[in-house]
Amino acid sequence: MLATIEGIEILDQAEQLAAMIIESEEAEYYRQCLYRLKNNKDTQAKIRRFVKMKEHYDDVQRFGKYHPDYKTVMKSVRELKREMDMDENVAEFRKAENDLQAILDEVSVLIGHSVSNQIKVPTGNPFFDSSSSCGGGCGSGGSCGCS
Repeated sequence: MLATIEGIEILDQAEQLAAMIIESEEAEYYRQCLYRLKNNKDTQAKIRRFVKMKEHYDDVQRFGKYHPDYKTVMKSVRELKREMDMDENVAEFRKAENDLQAILDEVSVLIGHSVSNQIKVPTGNPFFDSSSSCGGGCGSGGSCGCS
């Protein structure tokens, strides 16, 4: 019975933490950027052009440099990717996405390391890799005491 009550309390606290993240400035900015990304006709046109060319690129890749359109497709896919990446809405969305992911990574590391410094937390961010002597990287106020 005690384990069940403890589990419920942990889940309640996890839901509170999730609500705090959802209500954060970073999450709100992410939602605003996502809305602009999805609702801007020019941005969506750039994304569609890139996706279409990427599909053609995948077909060409099966044959490699022996495909008759190889050079043209390779050049076009690079140009369209650059055009898409340079779009203000795409760039802002990616920045907002990275900022929100950084919060999620940091929370994961804090939770994992509060249980044990030996726990591996998959963040995909080398700053948070457990191989760091600080258990979170210098500047994070990790276990090494740096700040």
